[in-house]
Amino acid sequence: MAKFEKANSLNEWLDQRLAINTIKRVMNTEYWIPKDINFLWAMGMVLAATFAILTISGIFLLMYYKPDTSMAFDSVNYTIMTEVGYGWLWRHIHGIGASLVFLIIYIHMFTGIYYGSYKKGRELIWLSGMGLFVAFSAEAFSGYMLPWGQMSYWAGMVITNLFSGGSLEAYGLVEWIRGDYVPGDAFLTRFFMLHVFLLPLVIIGLIVLHFGTLRIPHVNNQEGAEIDFEESADLWKAGMKKESKVIPFSPVFLSKDVFVLGVYFMLFFYLVFYHFNFAMDPVNFDPADGLKTPAHIYPEWYFLWSYEILRPFNKDIGLIAFGIAQAALFFLPFIDRSPNVAPAHKRGLFKWWFWILILDMIALTALGKLPPEGIFNDLGLFFAIVFLLMGPALFIITMFEKKIEKGA
Repeated sequence: MAKFEKANSLNEWLDQRLAINTIKRVMNTEYWIPKDINFLWAMGMVLAATFAILTISGIFLLMYYKPDTSMAFDSVNYTIMTEVGYGWLWRHIHGIGASLVFLIIYIHMFTGIYYGSYKKGRELIWLSGMGLFVAFSAEAFSGYMLPWGQMSYWAGMVITNLFSGGSLEAYGLVEWIRGDYVPGDAFLTRFFMLHVFLLPLVIIGLIVLHFGTLRIPHVNNQEGAEIDFEESADLWKAGMKKESKVIPFSPVFLSKDVFVLGVYFMLFFYLVFYHFNFAMDPVNFDPADGLKTPAHIYPEWYFLWSYEILRPFNKDIGLIAFGIAQAALFFLPFIDRSPNVAPAHKRGLFKWWFWILILDMIALTALGKLPPEGIFNDLGLFFAIVFLLMGPALFIITMFEKKIEKGA
């Protein structure tokens, strides 16, 4: 009883100074979620949990990693993997997490596109989410440099060369980014700082912003239907739970999130213990050698689709196509101006547009791992052009939907 009274008085003390009860009510017990959603809406929580796992495993790896070109490779592949107790486990967790975080991001992104969660007042949700995608991409790229293997070195060389601007030949900018003419000590320590300090801060800030933007317009639902949240919330509070169209975030929706997290972590640790090699490129187990170029340079699987858009063209057109591909997803809420917020399977032409986009990105990802020769190069060019035409196609689909809406 005394312990309960002490806890209660501490709660009151904190509430007077930090308004923790108000925060709890606004963000948990009275944060209302539509009933009509499925497990795909839990991907945001899965993403946050994976980022937490990456942060924790990264801290343990940081204790033994040496950001020096003469020691980095050995510190990862020998010290951490063989000399540190359970060092191999933390490396496997970090490697698997780095790959799965992008799988979750892509599922989350395409769920938002399928259900129109970027529309009708939810543009900031989409833009903050795309900001997270860019930040995670930069975090993954900077982390890929740290083992200082062959693919780390040469992928860093190729990607930083993009900043030369093609025919602009802005190699001074490239050298400024690298800190040298070629990737070396300055390059490695700069990307080490980005990976362990600056980019994680940016990601944390964007996660807070993303959750904040979700709170105001409320979460979308499977049917895209408008819900009177206040009326449904009143029904729930009055005990009429079957009639209500919403549920509180905590504990009802949160319990569903926890269930999905449990299933996800079973997959996660199965991969950690039995199939960790899929997240580790064999070429990167050779030490970095600036005098020995790999036969085929390619990024990690989650960048392959955008890399394949760059490859089939000459350097100027390729850079323009690459830039359009990256920016196109940001502008999706402003390209798709249809008033129809229904899911893709209820939007006619949009349904076909969505599935063509999915298949096209899968094809680009598969081709990005293959050498750009013969039929592979021709297919890469075809699918890259298809991707670039998806934006104008969506604009035309939007025009048709607007006409149909006006006619109705």
